[in-house]
Amino acid sequence: MAKNLYDVLGVKRGAAKDDIKKAYRKLTKSLHPDLNPGDTKAEERFKAVSAAYDILGKDKKRGQYDRGEIDESGAEKAPQYSRQHQGFQGRGGHQDMGDMGDIFSQMFRDRQSQSRQSFAGQDQRYNMSVSFIEAALGGKKQVQMADGALNVTIPQGIEDGKTIRLKGKGQPGYGGGPAGDALIQIEVRADPNFSRDGLNINLTLPITIYEAALGGKVEVPTLQGLVGLKVPQGSRTGQTMRLKGRGIEMRSGKKGDQMVTLSVQMPDTIDDDLAAFLESWKGDHAYDPRQKMKSATYA
Repeated sequence: MAKNLYDVLGVKRGAAKDDIKKAYRKLTKSLHPDLNPGDTKAEERFKAVSAAYDILGKDKKRGQYDRGEIDESGAEKAPQYSRQHQGFQGRGGHQDMGDMGDIFSQMFRDRQSQSRQSFAGQDQRYNMSVSFIEAALGGKKQVQMADGALNVTIPQGIEDGKTIRLKGKGQPGYGGGPAGDALIQIEVRADPNFSRDGLNINLTLPITIYEAALGGKVEVPTLQGLVGLKVPQGSRTGQTMRLKGRGIEMRSGKKGDQMVTLSVQMPDTIDDDLAAFLESWKGDHAYDPRQKMKSATYA
């Protein structure tokens, strides 16, 4: 191990804690034994980097190291003995080998302990794109990971940008340490019909001029399929109706509603029959929907 743990991680003394963590993650990811089979040098560097971070990544140990209270292995440094305590007695210069033996024994035990350390594996991050319906209703979907495909359970009602954590599905640990986790960020694709507002679902429903004028029952798409909706006589564009309990349902039991906004649509073609009818009807039933705009006074 290098004399300076900061050099091992490639950071300057006094570096921020986040910078130390980033350097550690970058190095262990590239040096991990599973990614460098048979490379003893990479394995030794991996051990050294992990051991360095075990000290510099912890505030208390880092402080002890910076003050010179512990060495690069994490062992407490032996106190500085005077010449007499180093084994020289009087003028005879006799060395106390018992004291020196104790010091070397402790150093050996510390090195052995260091070599037996275990480290947790790194977390792995993935992105998963799901449809609006899959996010709303939940289900299962596969994500391609480094070691193959994995089935992921999508929680019912998950929102865009949320993260699913799969325990132990990240990089393997070292020296018997636990594996990291797989963190899967969810991207919910836009739907051509539905949009979400909290637990509520919004939908714009086109209706014909005769459905708007006469009223009647129409079919409305919902997350669970088509349902009937009674359109009131004389309905207008922008009028909103509520389908109770047809929104997002969470595992906790909370439910939203589906809000249906009507949009009155003219036919693609105005044929002679419709034109003649409207001309006849207009003669006795003319009305001006812009009357209020005309009577308003603007500064």
